[in-house]
Amino acid sequence: MPMTMPGISLQKVAVAMGRRSYGHSRIRALKQAAIMESTGGRKSLDMESIEFAAFPRTAFGRHSFRKFSSGVDQAEDLSTLVDRYASRQQTSVSLQTLMRMGRGELLHKTANTTTTANSDVPPNAHEKGRGELLHKTANTTTTANSDTNTDTSNNDKAATQQVLIQVASFLYRELPARLAHRIQDLDHVPYMSNMPSVRNVRDTYVSSFRELVSQPIPDGPNSEEQFAKLVEGIYDRHAGVLVSMARGAFELRAALRKGEITLNKRGGTKMTEFAEMEELHDFLDRFYTSRIGIRVLIGQYLALRRSRTDTDPDYVGIIGTYTNPYEIVTRAIDDATFMCTRKYGDAPDVRISGNAELTFPYVPTHLHYILLELLKNSMRATMDFHGPDGADVDDLPPIEVVISNGKEHEDVVIKVADEGGGIPRSNMKKIWSYLFTTADPAIQEGMIVLNENVDHGIDSPLAGLGYGLPISRSYAQYFGGDLSIMSMEGHGTDAFVHLVRLGNTREPLPI
Repeated sequence: MPMTMPGISLQKVAVAMGRRSYGHSRIRALKQAAIMESTGGRKSLDMESIEFAAFPRTAFGRHSFRKFSSGVDQAEDLSTLVDRYASRQQTSVSLQTLMRMGRGELLHKTANTTTTANSDVPPNAHEKGRGELLHKTANTTTTANSDTNTDTSNNDKAATQQVLIQVASFLYRELPARLAHRIQDLDHVPYMSNMPSVRNVRDTYVSSFRELVSQPIPDGPNSEEQFAKLVEGIYDRHAGVLVSMARGAFELRAALRKGEITLNKRGGTKMTEFAEMEELHDFLDRFYTSRIGIRVLIGQYLALRRSRTDTDPDYVGIIGTYTNPYEIVTRAIDDATFMCTRKYGDAPDVRISGNAELTFPYVPTHLHYILLELLKNSMRATMDFHGPDGADVDDLPPIEVVISNGKEHEDVVIKVADEGGGIPRSNMKKIWSYLFTTADPAIQEGMIVLNENVDHGIDSPLAGLGYGLPISRSYAQYFGGDLSIMSMEGHGTDAFVHLVRLGNTREPLPI
């Protein structure tokens, strides 16, 4: 299990240890190196990197180190352990980086590299900071006690296994730091930290964090498979977090209505103050953005593992290399129409114009979520404004979807325009609030139960928990895009989805 000591340079560690030192003498040398560098002002390095770079990788030497580091970690309480991992630098990745890694383009190209037992080469500090070479894996010849019993010639099976080990090793380093930041945030968020559902979310994150930091390094086929089972369990366990956090906001609303919680008065009603609490909004922005990133990383890894037996040339993991906005819009229209018809008995028509042939690399599920949210909002507004009772569907103004049609453009832009009466200017800020919804509390409570273990779906009502638009914007912004709304009260609303066409923007990493 990795640990951190401040101010240790690899050069000093190597000098202090010597090339043939083992067991307790090695540990003593490490402590001496820490003392030698303690006032040197250098950036801290984690013990795991020191092990990889400076320790000869025999079974005895590795076991000695593991025993030492595990003993230290077991003595730490949760708070100290979380703080230690939260102090680590997170690595921001782009869509293109995820694709290149999935294709094996970031594997180390050097041939005839000979490594010792259980070999795994971590990224250099500067490479990891840029997120360019996330984890180097060589075409290797392994020695005794190795978990890596694969033939490392340039065949597809060996290359795929190297990619999986590379991605797993990156997640092994990255996920604990991201979870640690969110645990800290959940501990300190005002008002919501005491809500039962938020406490349950915090327990979920702590459980996943503990499992990850106690997991052995996935540096071979067997340990990689074990790691995959672990993160798949984490992925499933966290599926209901989105709704659980929305339930926490619902619980906070209920506590305010009952007078159990009093907000700091700034004028206005309690519920107005609640919807405008900037500190709480900032927390939720960080939380949901981080959650998207965690699920993208794990989802990409698990999809790459599935692709070994179910290869789709148009996908690299969860990323569609030729994502067609027209096809995604069409599917979202079908889903939104189903939801609208279920509620109102009918639904307005949707017309699509623009470039139906346009393709670009993107995560189709993200785009579908965004477009479904916009379309169901437009359909609901149109039906409510023009009156569902006695209204002929042929008389309802259609919703217009326009897809930008230039490959030379910086962004792919999709506009969703309706004539559903628009949004009052005084409410424009509130539409981006995770805490504001016009839905009846009974509908909210029913939706929380209905969607307890899913991110989103067509089983939810058209208006519900109040997080649809802000989450959609987070999805758009995750890879450098954006979502903006322009509205004319009394007429209608235009929504603009901007998506970076080249996929070269790195994810935002909230602290």
